[in-house]
Amino acid sequence: MTIEVILGNEAIALGLVEAGCHVAAAYPGTPSSEILSGVVKFKKRLGRTIHTEWSTNEKVAFEVALAASWTGLRAAVAMKQVGLNVASDPLFSAAYQGTRGGFIVIPADDPGPHSSQTEQDSRLVALSAKVPVFDPSSPEEARSMVVDAYALSEKYGIPVMLRPTTRLCHALQSITLNDRPSSDDSMVDAGFRKDPSRWAATPKFRYELHRELNEKLHQIEQEFEISPRNSVHNEGTSNRLGIIASGVAFNNALQAMLELGAEVPVLKIGTPFPLPRKLVDEFRNQFETIVMIEEPDACIELQLSDRGNVRGRMDGTIPNAGELTPEIVSSVLAEIFAQADIDVNPLPDNLDLEAAVEATPLPIRRPRLCPGCGHRSAFFAIRKEFGAKAIYPSDIGCYTLGLNLRAVDTVFVMGAAVSFADGLYKAGQLSGEDTPIIATIGDSTFLHSGIAPLINAVHSGSRFVLVILDNHTTAMTGFQPTAASDLLADGEAASRRTSITDLVKACGVTSVAVSDPYEHETLRTDLRAAFDHTQSPDGGIAVVISRRPCLLYDPSPLYEVPVPVEVTEECDGCRFCLEAFECPALYLTTDGSRVEIDAKICVDCGQCIDACHKGFIVAESASEEG
Repeated sequence: MTIEVILGNEAIALGLVEAGCHVAAAYPGTPSSEILSGVVKFKKRLGRTIHTEWSTNEKVAFEVALAASWTGLRAAVAMKQVGLNVASDPLFSAAYQGTRGGFIVIPADDPGPHSSQTEQDSRLVALSAKVPVFDPSSPEEARSMVVDAYALSEKYGIPVMLRPTTRLCHALQSITLNDRPSSDDSMVDAGFRKDPSRWAATPKFRYELHRELNEKLHQIEQEFEISPRNSVHNEGTSNRLGIIASGVAFNNALQAMLELGAEVPVLKIGTPFPLPRKLVDEFRNQFETIVMIEEPDACIELQLSDRGNVRGRMDGTIPNAGELTPEIVSSVLAEIFAQADIDVNPLPDNLDLEAAVEATPLPIRRPRLCPGCGHRSAFFAIRKEFGAKAIYPSDIGCYTLGLNLRAVDTVFVMGAAVSFADGLYKAGQLSGEDTPIIATIGDSTFLHSGIAPLINAVHSGSRFVLVILDNHTTAMTGFQPTAASDLLADGEAASRRTSITDLVKACGVTSVAVSDPYEHETLRTDLRAAFDHTQSPDGGIAVVISRRPCLLYDPSPLYEVPVPVEVTEECDGCRFCLEAFECPALYLTTDGSRVEIDAKICVDCGQCIDACHKGFIVAESASEEG
């Protein structure tokens, strides 16, 4: 037995491995990404046989894992909360058709949001899909809830959701780990058993399955009424005010009361759906006022049969957007305690700290692409070629930072760069506009959800340039392999790589070019030819694949041909390179007279040579020859 400090996501992964999961699939997305990599880590360490894969998208991941469950194996699927939208179709059907082996759905919510398009609450999706939910408050509890979730799933033949949030996913906690590999005989009885009335259910059978699902939920609610996952803390400390809380918000409520020096009873809900309504009503009826603390939305509060004495998100007591940080919870509870005549400690005065931060002469730097990133070179070439009048739809990934380079106009959801380009072209045809449309999308995002809209755009006659920014990996979330990679999730060799070039051609695109973004003039020539194809009578959509590996993932091409540079004495500090190219290794001197190169972070890519239209950034060898 060893004690280790691990991430919340790794604790979830450890729970899956220890509980006998045999198939784990996922699509990377913060804050969920470390779950699958954690499964890979612990399956090797504990000697377990588990199929792990980074699937093409969340829907595929869900269905791969669900199919394994239908054979009797324990399975799990992980994603971020917006990924659950992509998997919502199979989620709803899986609730009706059920499972055989235990099946856990793990969407990581992002209150804040810190790295997402929305703050949506996966518990509300589960409520609508009629899928039971466990809501852990700590990494250790998440680990142990995996066991409960599998047991519940197998007892009732139903998918079960385990819903962590960002603070839990990225929290650190000491975990006791048994390093001794355990035997596993759970595959002895595995195998698909034909049952068309369930596995191939038609609408008539779905009606019966829905009635069966409702009965399952009724029985599960009865179990949750006595579940140790729901418990009362600080019992008897007040008869006027009580708190109902769940997940990480429960911990923040306890922390807030510690700082305020006051305690009131707290009902911790670890099973928010189906809600143990009798337990909640019995607790609620003891107090004049109940404060509901949950995030990122009102899930428990919506299920209450009577909200007459409840204060929470729905009446504005709790902020209806944003993360419920300890500071926010403390502020809310201090006000409510005061109204209930409960004495509290004064809130900390941070004015001196805030003043010190304001007075500190630190420059404000927005997020930027890394030094040497091929995406920067691609965006620079695109902007130079098409200028300010073109429309630039883009997508979700590192390359969203093309915003800074003025080559991104729209960012919506995965794959929308292609469908937005399609829609913008068709709208322009109706309104008589003929504005160039240059869309950008990453390789992983294209494989995730860019293929279908490209097929649609080609088939319906749209004309635009699509630049696929291929950096050979899913860089934004931790270098997970894609279907175009040589490796699988566990580091084993892929049986076959998917060719993005062939895929594009199979979609019906007849103009396809592959360029290295480091070769600026060649890339610009390819972009110009692509645009000409969109304008020719027999043309259509043109695709340029800007291909260079992410420097952090594979720096070898750069090591082979380094190009160290320097700024000549003629530099006049015009700032063009800083604004148009925005490499972090370029900076303006304190007096603003010239640009310098930060040798500590410069990677010798030489790309900034083209960023100075005056020729004041040159290769070191060229300077020496001069």
